[in-house]
This record gives sequence, C-alpha cells and structure tokens, in this order.
Amino acid sequence: MELEHINRNPREEQWSIIRAKLVVIIGVIGLFGIGVRAQDKVLTKEDAIALALEHNYGINVAKNDVEVAKNNKNVLNSGYLPTLTGSANANYSRDDSVIEFPGQFNEDGSPRGDLEINQAEAQRYSSVLSANYTLFDGLGRLYNYKRLKEQYQLSELQARETIENTLLQLFSVYYEIARLTENENVLKQALDISRDRYRRAQYAFEYGQSTKLDILNAQVDITNDSISTLNARQQLSNTKRDLNVLLNQSLDALYTVDTLVSFIPKIKLEEFVEQAKLNNVALLQTEKGLAINAYDIKVQKSGYLPKVGLNGSYGWNLNQSAASAFFPGTNNNNYNLGLGASLTWNLFDGGGTTVRVKNAKIAFENQELLKKQIELEVDRDIQNAMAIYENKLVIYTIQEQNVITNQNNFERSKEQFQLGRITSIEFRQAQINLLNAQTNKNLAKYEAKLAELQLLQLTGQLLNVEL
Repeated sequence: MELEHINRNPREEQWSIIRAKLVVIIGVIGLFGIGVRAQDKVLTKEDAIALALEHNYGINVAKNDVEVAKNNKNVLNSGYLPTLTGSANANYSRDDSVIEFPGQFNEDGSPRGDLEINQAEAQRYSSVLSANYTLFDGLGRLYNYKRLKEQYQLSELQARETIENTLLQLFSVYYEIARLTENENVLKQALDISRDRYRRAQYAFEYGQSTKLDILNAQVDITNDSISTLNARQQLSNTKRDLNVLLNQSLDALYTVDTLVSFIPKIKLEEFVEQAKLNNVALLQTEKGLAINAYDIKVQKSGYLPKVGLNGSYGWNLNQSAASAFFPGTNNNNYNLGLGASLTWNLFDGGGTTVRVKNAKIAFENQELLKKQIELEVDRDIQNAMAIYENKLVIYTIQEQNVITNQNNFERSKEQFQLGRITSIEFRQAQINLLNAQTNKNLAKYEAKLAELQLLQLTGQLLNVEL
C-alpha cells in the first residue's frame, strides 16, 4: 500500500479527482432540483379528497347515475298523474265535375244537358282534447313507485361504493408519493454522507494518511447514491402523474404531499367493527336489493286484479261542404263533450302473470342467499383486515426501533471511521444498514395506514372519519 502511494501517477490522480468532482457537481445539481421542488405547494389530504370528489371521472359518472335514479323516482314517472292529449286535423279538397243525365228530357222534350261544377271546394277542421286517468291498476304503480325509491337509494349506495374505492385508490397513490418523498430525502442524506466521506478521503490522501483506494471507494458510493436518488426522483414524478390522473388535473402539476400520518385508536376501531353490519356498503346494497325484489313480486301480482280507468274528451269540428248538383253547400259546426269509465279484468292471460310472479319469488330467494354469502364474506374480510392492520402496526413499531438502533450504530461507526479504527467498507455497510432501516420504516408506516383505511372501508366508516 505504501509503494502504491509513493509511485502514484500524478496525471492519473488528477483525472481521478476531476471525475470525482464531476460526480459531486452532478449530485449538487440534482439536490438543487430537489430544493426547488420543495417550494411547490402542499397538496393536503383534504385538498386531494375535495379535488377527487369534484373532478374524478368515475365519481362524476356515479353522481350522474344517481341523478338518473332520482329522476326515475319522481312522481312524474310514477303513473299517478293523468295523461292529456291534444290533436287537430285539417282537410281541404277541390273538385271539378260533370254530371250527365242520360235518358232525361227537359219540359220542352229536348234532352237534358250536362251540368258542370267547377272548383267545388270543401274544408274540414277538427280538434280534440282527451284526458285519461287510471283510477286503480291492481296497486301495480304503487309498488313500482316504492320500488323506484328503493332503486334510488341503491344507486346512492353504489355511488358511495365508487367514492370509497376511488378514495382508497387515491390514498394508495398519495401515500406512495409520501413514501417516495421520504425515501428521496433519506437518499439525499446518504449522498451527503458519501460526499463528505469523499472530501475527507481526498484530504487524507493529500496528507498521506490514506490510499487512492479510499477515494475510489468513496467515488463509487457517490455514483451509486446519485443513481439511487435519480431513480427515486423519477419514480416519484411518475407516481405524481398517476395522482394527477385520479384528480383529473394537469399531468405537469407540481406539489408536495403531507407525510404526517396518524392512526385511529384501537378502541375506536373496535367500535367500528361492532357496527360494521349496519354500515358496510355491500351489506346495505344487498338489503336494498331484497326490498326491490319484494316490490317486484307485488308488482307482478297486480296482474291478477282488475283495472279501472276514467276518460274524457272535448272536441270541435267544422265541416264546410261544397255545393252539389242537388244540394247547396253547407257549414256545420259541432262541439262535443264526452266522459267515460272503463273496467278491465284480465281473467286469464295464458299463465304469463303466474310465471312472472314465480320468477320474481325466485329472484327474491336468490337475493336472500346472496345476502348470507356477503355477510359471511364481509365478516371474513373484516377479521382479516383487522389482523393485517394490527400486524402492520407492530411491524411499523419494530421498524421505528430498528431505525434508532441503526442510527446509533451508524453514529458509532462514523466515530470509529474518523478515528481510523474501521475501514470504509465497514462504514459503508453501517450506512447501508441505516438507509435500509429508514426506507423499511417508511414502507411499514404507509402500509399500516393503508391497512387501516381498508378496515375503515369494510366497516363503512371511510367517509365518516378524518383521514
């Protein structure tokens, strides 16, 4: 080692130092970019939720579906209101005719001449206003109206499910950005440490206290840390664009996210679990499905009952007829008012109503079976989610302690390295151990938070708590 120090090539040493300085400059430029991005506005969780609720395509489609269901349950679509129909007609005709009288004679015995009628005009106008009202239809429209109300509530639950799923997707991306942001800061610190070690190796080499190998090792570590930082930054940029798509905003929008995470107390989560059957959106949808199928049966049974209707009409007719060979032209005005009632009873429709009632009952039974299946699946999912959340929380606690341990180990290794008691390889290993511990802690933190959000969704509380 001493021989290498004595016989080192000055030109080679100079180029090695220049290359190392170039790496340092690149690292400084990269870190300057990080500092610039740090000035971007902070996109809070509340802001992200508000943007998603307002702009997300899936949520807006779900809102429109709710509006359609709202329109369908309106009284205007219930069949309870009468129908009013107006109609009008106009006819015009003009005739040219020749009337012959064969075998007929005038009083003087001469043959009777032909009679010509030219441009004989006839006109006819009419207008009618008709009203119809179903007084009784076997209660079919009553149950159909109630069914449409249940359908509207079901559409609201479906929209809620869409919102919950979108928010879960939103936070999975949001917290991934937070994790990558913290990882980028950790990598920046690692790069700063490597740069500092490189400078110390340079000074030590200049004063003959170390070899060129120490400089090269530090240079290699700077290169690796710079590449890791660039990759993390690229991954962070890609993930931000993913979030911009979810929020339906410009893909180039710049922002930082909130990396602060708080967890809901366990006693509160246990309360949510106990009330899950009352709030889980999947269970609520199956209950609405049961109610809709129950009304379907009643709607189909209305086909067994008679229907009573009322009708009325008011009309006006004007008939202007042209003169003929035997009669002069006439104008006839006519006004009429009509009222009526009808009773129809389909005593036998070939068995169609019976088949529809049976099928509606089968659909109701299927919905009951589906509800039991979903109840079992939801119980399983909640228990699994609770176990996963508790496990993730324990892992996060362990990783926090692991960071403290590795931080202490790194500080001691740093002291020993500066005193020359350990090699640069041993120091680097302590640095890598600390880096891994910090990134693992970041991963554990956000995995635990996402597990909590999934549990909140299953208990039906995702939209009711402050995230």
